[in-house]
Amino acid sequence: MTIDEYNQAVNQFADRIFRFVLKSIKDMHMAEDIVQDSYEKLWKNVHNVDGTKVKSYLFTTAYHTMIDRIRKEKRSSYIDDLSVHEETHESNYSDLSEILKEAVNRLPEVQRMVLLLRDYEGYSYQEIGEIAGLNESQVKVYIYRARVFLKNYIGKLETVI
Repeated sequence: MTIDEYNQAVNQFADRIFRFVLKSIKDMHMAEDIVQDSYEKLWKNVHNVDGTKVKSYLFTTAYHTMIDRIRKEKRSSYIDDLSVHEETHESNYSDLSEILKEAVNRLPEVQRMVLLLRDYEGYSYQEIGEIAGLNESQVKVYIYRARVFLKNYIGKLETVI
């Protein structure tokens, strides 16, 4: 990979990676840090990464960096304080998009990631598999389970109608 290809990767993918991470963790500053860390790792491996596979490399790196940060935050119990605060307001939601966001946040981590990559970012099953380290059938199963959960969660709420 050349330096020009690296710069082109920054221009092409930085916003998409940021949106993907931000939808998952809901913390703008942490999302910015994760994107920056991903590009730093790419820079350190610029001569070992194939220019045609840079998109997959960046999303995979961002995904794994995000998972590492989430695990680290859970150990420090910061996430527990945020989730308690969010639960106190959930009865006030009347907007469908807010209810959908709440439902997506309740999904298991893997299901949330594959669902966001598929439905929000538009990646193929194969690309999602490469990013998340899963095979194509596992990706399909996780997406199916996530959609069934969302359907059941939203379908049970009387306030939506």
